[in-house]
Amino acid sequence: MGFRWVENDVQRTKDGELVIMHDDTLKRTTNVEELFPDRAPWKVADFTAAEIARLDAGSWFSPKYAGQRVPTLKQYMNRVSRNHQKLVFEFKKPELYPGIEKQGLEVLRKEGWLDREHVGSKLVIQSFSADSVKTVHALRPDIKTGFLGTPAVADLPAYAKFSDQINSTHGSISNEYVAAIHAFKGPHGKPLEIFTWTVNDAASAQRVAGFGVDGIITNTPDVVRKAISE
Repeated sequence: MGFRWVENDVQRTKDGELVIMHDDTLKRTTNVEELFPDRAPWKVADFTAAEIARLDAGSWFSPKYAGQRVPTLKQYMNRVSRNHQKLVFEFKKPELYPGIEKQGLEVLRKEGWLDREHVGSKLVIQSFSADSVKTVHALRPDIKTGFLGTPAVADLPAYAKFSDQINSTHGSISNEYVAAIHAFKGPHGKPLEIFTWTVNDAASAQRVAGFGVDGIITNTPDVVRKAISE
């Protein structure tokens, strides 16, 4: 479809491998219950990378994707690079994985994603955890960061010290809130941005585009593109 940006969620296995997984449990999107029936509650952190690599992570979505595997972060980055895409990288549930920020940055470095070109225009690192975003900013102040949430306007100056974006759920924002975000400057001296999520229908896409958001995170990019082009 020609979209340049993709978004991912990163978690850590029992033996320390970073993998791409939205939930902190494998239950919803893989056949883990079938392969490992006695391992409830099937947390990502309780399985090794080799065990997770055995799982079918596609059938839950569509028979078309049966047999798709859970990629490691390294595998994922190889694909993003091959596709010449840009990345919104999310540390998911970082409180479960102490030190994951430093580890994730090391994978990005090894894959060539922390050079001037990538950091300058191809990478945003975000999290629902303010502490995690602060950690990334402290380790690599040059990287653009995003906080996932809708802080009170009065709290935005504090977030602007370590976060370049305030990425709020679309149902929680208004024209006034987006304007308030844009009125502050982030850690790199540029106006704060907002990438809103998860916008999957035409009406919502047109509504948030009217607010002047900087980006839309969606599972249906074709629907959103058509809606805002109209």
